[in-house]
Amino acid sequence: MSRIAATFENLKQDNKKALIPFITAGDPDPAMTVLLMHELVNVGADIIELGVPFSDPMADGPTIQRSYERALKHNISLENVLEMVAEFRKTDTETPVVLMGYANPVEAIGHQKFSARAKECGVDGVLVVDYPPEECEEWLESLKLNRIDAIFLLSPTTPERRIQQIAKRAKGFVYYVSLKGVTGSAHLDLNEVANKLVDLRSHISIPIGVGFGIHDSVTARAVSELADAVVVGSRIMKEIEESPREKILMNVSGFVKVLRTAIDK
Repeated sequence: MSRIAATFENLKQDNKKALIPFITAGDPDPAMTVLLMHELVNVGADIIELGVPFSDPMADGPTIQRSYERALKHNISLENVLEMVAEFRKTDTETPVVLMGYANPVEAIGHQKFSARAKECGVDGVLVVDYPPEECEEWLESLKLNRIDAIFLLSPTTPERRIQQIAKRAKGFVYYVSLKGVTGSAHLDLNEVANKLVDLRSHISIPIGVGFGIHDSVTARAVSELADAVVVGSRIMKEIEESPREKILMNVSGFVKVLRTAIDK
């Protein structure tokens, strides 16, 4: 059983839902990332989603785009991100880490080389936004060989045929994008999310996490009542962007702690 699967199983036994915060590797600077990862765990993160900076992040809104730009000013590469995971693993061997990014950096390294290196560094899952399930057999095989979970996105407009394909290929959990648009969008229709999750669960047996549009304790709590996991990214990155460097850990910690409390009510 993978670390991700074990985490969800343990949470299920405790009648709890997973909190999955997202941060961008290298933002605001490389030295802060591993500190943030540990702090997120300290205040209740169950799984960490670590963004791999990319120059053309098509699925991400302005807040995360700016975080990528800040990280890229420090020349953060995919290898640097893997090194950060390896550093995190020196003192945390239990918290799952999922990399979220785009195909170009992976293609530059090669599927097999990347997957082997990711496994060596302690990565548990990878979500590549622009690898469609219909065209990524080689990618999936490289992850399978290294026992890394392939995470896929689903959206309100995903056709049933693709849902079925993802249901066969996805491991760990499926990430349901609750809104049409990019990360950081504001309006969240909970009734629509609830209805969609009923449909998705008729096809998908592994946990489903919901992200996009979750910006406070109220929305986090509401989504936790529907989904297996709550994914929060843009709101955390906004906290990082707007905080003085010396207060980033404290401010992010305080916000995530509020989310944890709300989810566990």
